[in-house]
Amino acid sequence: MAEIGAFRDAVSGWAAGGPGGPASDLAVRLELRTAVLLEGLSDLAAVEALAARHGRDLAAEGVSVVPMGGAMNVGRYAGLLGPPGLGLRLTGLCDEGEQRFYDRGLQRARAPRGGFFVCVRDLEDELIRALGTERVEEIIRTEGDLRAWQTFLHQPAQRGRPRHQQLRRFLGTKKGRKIRYGRLLVEALDPEQVPAPLDDLLTSL
Repeated sequence: MAEIGAFRDAVSGWAAGGPGGPASDLAVRLELRTAVLLEGLSDLAAVEALAARHGRDLAAEGVSVVPMGGAMNVGRYAGLLGPPGLGLRLTGLCDEGEQRFYDRGLQRARAPRGGFFVCVRDLEDELIRALGTERVEEIIRTEGDLRAWQTFLHQPAQRGRPRHQQLRRFLGTKKGRKIRYGRLLVEALDPEQVPAPLDDLLTSL
């Protein structure tokens, strides 16, 4: 687990302009064959939580899940990890509104575009719709965030908005909350509730 974290850190440094040697050496040592490209850390938490529920050790299977820090970085990461770089198979999740960035970035990296699974808005949206708003609010209460949630609902900007949209916005209002709930919402899913993009991604690995 520590080494796969070191690989992610090495890739992040490489993408920021650092040397590629450390990432390349770790990819060989870990026998990596696939890189799962995700927009951010909340997506990473959700994917890792679902893999754990299925008893999957992705690192042991030669799979590294890599958060890119935003959809617009996909071209850079695809170039480093895909055919022009380490030669790993690329897959991941993509928000519908960001699909054009993925199409262009993967095309430049000469990587197949069919391995990316599209969320309608984003993964949080998929998870809230899968669980239903009442269940998500129940999880918020269980986690001790009820007061923060009630305060949020009294903000003028939230009045009259659909509950689904309010919940989605709430998850992104505090640093770390989106990441924590990315894991919690996945852990609360019944097997038949797993959103198709997330389920299809794990199945493809």
